[in-house]
Amino acid sequence: MTDPKSYISLHTQTVNETLERILPPETERPERLHQATRYSVFAGGKRLRPILCIAACEACGGTPQQAIKAACALELLHTYTLIHDDLPAMDNDTLRRGRPTCHVAFDEATAILAGDALLTLAFEVLATVPNIGNTLTLELARAAGSRGVIAGQAEDLAAEGQMPNAEMVEYIHRNKTAALIRAACVMGGLCAGADSHYLENLATYSENIGLAFQLVDDLLDESSTEEELGKNIGSDKEKGKMTWPAVHGIEATRIKADELTHKACSAAENLPHAAILNAIAQLMVARRN
Repeated sequence: MTDPKSYISLHTQTVNETLERILPPETERPERLHQATRYSVFAGGKRLRPILCIAACEACGGTPQQAIKAACALELLHTYTLIHDDLPAMDNDTLRRGRPTCHVAFDEATAILAGDALLTLAFEVLATVPNIGNTLTLELARAAGSRGVIAGQAEDLAAEGQMPNAEMVEYIHRNKTAALIRAACVMGGLCAGADSHYLENLATYSENIGLAFQLVDDLLDESSTEEELGKNIGSDKEKGKMTWPAVHGIEATRIKADELTHKACSAAENLPHAAILNAIAQLMVARRN
């Protein structure tokens, strides 16, 4: 199946069904905490990282079932980052995926704990993967820590209100966004038992498509509506966020996103079954939300 929309729809359903089984029920004590975790995980969203994990596994000759636990762990951790990024002490956003953010729907303390619970559960899930659980855990931990996602968020906050800076914005984007997308693809390859050559090409693919994805996000924040994106629009400008268009301009950002997508697809061509990865890459750069 190389139609990316059908592929995403099919595997999103599988991911959601598996997450349903993994997450504690809302009725389990403490109820409010588990309600908050489920509220955030099942708020919609693209499921991009788990889909890329599954697609990378298949691109290296594996099956979706081999990657499903890693895929779900990625979504749990990603949702934690969104909950915490939205907090008043961070980006102070009130809308996520078309509805109130977790701290608005519940309260700030519950949102913090919900994020903590999802982060911890992600590694619990990886620990149950036979044979490669430790390797997957290491890959995700490196991507998520103070040399990855958290590094990007810290520098993103520190850069608010500063003059646009090319080196800084690239550091933020590569860590805050691209690092987890890279982990998703490499973890998918690991689930398939990929060799170092395939893993290197997956890393190149994902580093480029991860940065392209964030550049498109920056462009959409400039041009889309709140209804289209399902989150607050224009908040980057209001907060003085360092974005790619602020540094390089809108047209140069579009060109760069296309260049990165081309590099990603070229790397994927070195894999046994590259078609779906390339189709997803093209869909990502052309998206409107």
